[in-house]
Amino acid sequence: MPVPHTNDSDIDWPALARLRQDFLAGTAGADDYWRQASDLASYDATFAQRIGWKWDFVLGELCHRGWEPPGGELLDWGCGSGVAARAFLDHFGTGSVAGVRFWDRSAMAMAFAARRAMEKYPGLSVHTGAADAPALVLLSHVLSELAPAQTELLLQSLLLATTVLWVEPGSYESSRALIAIRERLRDHFQLIAPCPHQGHCGILAPGNDPHWCHFFAAPPPGVFSDPFWGHFARVSGVDLRSLPVSYLVLDRRPAAPLPPDTMRVLGRPRLFKPAARILGCDCQGVRERELTRREFPDLYRLAKKEEFPSLNSWRCDARRILAMKPFP
Repeated sequence: MPVPHTNDSDIDWPALARLRQDFLAGTAGADDYWRQASDLASYDATFAQRIGWKWDFVLGELCHRGWEPPGGELLDWGCGSGVAARAFLDHFGTGSVAGVRFWDRSAMAMAFAARRAMEKYPGLSVHTGAADAPALVLLSHVLSELAPAQTELLLQSLLLATTVLWVEPGSYESSRALIAIRERLRDHFQLIAPCPHQGHCGILAPGNDPHWCHFFAAPPPGVFSDPFWGHFARVSGVDLRSLPVSYLVLDRRPAAPLPPDTMRVLGRPRLFKPAARILGCDCQGVRERELTRREFPDLYRLAKKEEFPSLNSWRCDARRILAMKPFP
């Protein structure tokens, strides 16, 4: 998503501080935290943009893989200001869906999301409220606000969808919760991403308790030279460089399996002078291997620049990576 032009005076900074405190404390799910429309507008111009950049990362991966939307109606579940649906439409276009539906416990949020979508995409069919069987469901940063019974009802409703795209913060807790959902749903859907295989999640194997499935999105370059975002970072205490994300893409449609040597890099490579240590997930599980600087100088350089490719093919022995190349 492009960096929006926003003025400091347009933002209700005390409202943002209150919202962030609720999110960090884990109390946001207790009540409707939107008190007035300006809360949503301020959130949409700031925190929601950062969520949109995470969606850009996930949707960019799907575009790279040649994935296509299933068509039909898109449901943005727990929509907030509607940034997930807008990111999706920016990537795939309004012609990729029959229409967009926004659902949230807050009527104010649904109205805001619908209005923003209609303003940005004239002629788009936009509705609010629940849907019986949407083709495509987007979920974004919702797990921390759901009680176990609510999560159970949500998972049952997702069984009626063709495709599910789910994005959460890249924290240990969020990742582990999303992995549990992956295990619940993997017999009903094809695992498109980030998983390079359809089997049991390797993170859950004995000895992998310290690990979690997470990645790092990159904010748009213009953010770091934009005075507004500099002010936002100072006031909110947010590190603009850090965009950890966990995600899950499920699809009922047949999908060609990835080659068995395909691996997904989890987190970031850990750099040491002679080598980088890479935690990789493949069909054999989750394991850490060394990529030596001498044998793979170009890949080591990418790791140092935090540009290491997420999806690769590799061949390893018990300790080292013997051959590796980015997935085409």
